[in-house]
Amino acid sequence: MKNEINTPNDYLKQLPEDRKEAIIKLRGIIKECFKDDVEEVISYGMLSYVVPYRIYPKGYHVNKQPLPFISIASQKNHIAFYHMGIYMIPDVLSWFVNEYPKYVSTKLDMGKGCIRFKNSKNIPFGLIKQLCNKINVYNYVRKYEKMI
Repeated sequence: MKNEINTPNDYLKQLPEDRKEAIIKLRGIIKECFKDDVEEVISYGMLSYVVPYRIYPKGYHVNKQPLPFISIASQKNHIAFYHMGIYMIPDVLSWFVNEYPKYVSTKLDMGKGCIRFKNSKNIPFGLIKQLCNKINVYNYVRKYEKMI
């Protein structure tokens, strides 16, 4: 992204056309699944969904900003979907890895909490929605508290 991005709408306006539809769809899934339990912000230059202070007043232990939960980014060669819960809960990670081939024929490209999609046509939106429904914000905060 070349221009200043301060709001989610700024982010969406500057997306390349070939990525816009997929990112808007991912955004819609997150908003549908978490409603008022997350706050949409721009963090680290991407769309991020954080746990609001009214739910978790302590914030992220590293910088006291709201606790990060999920982010979406249009990177140079892929769309990235970051989910901190999948990184922290091994059973959910295992479930996701086993389910992925049922939805997409391409190999899963994944880091610890980052799922990369080189082709937006291969994003398994239904599986992403299931993932979002597996970990609610309150369970995520409890797991986070145990880990720090």
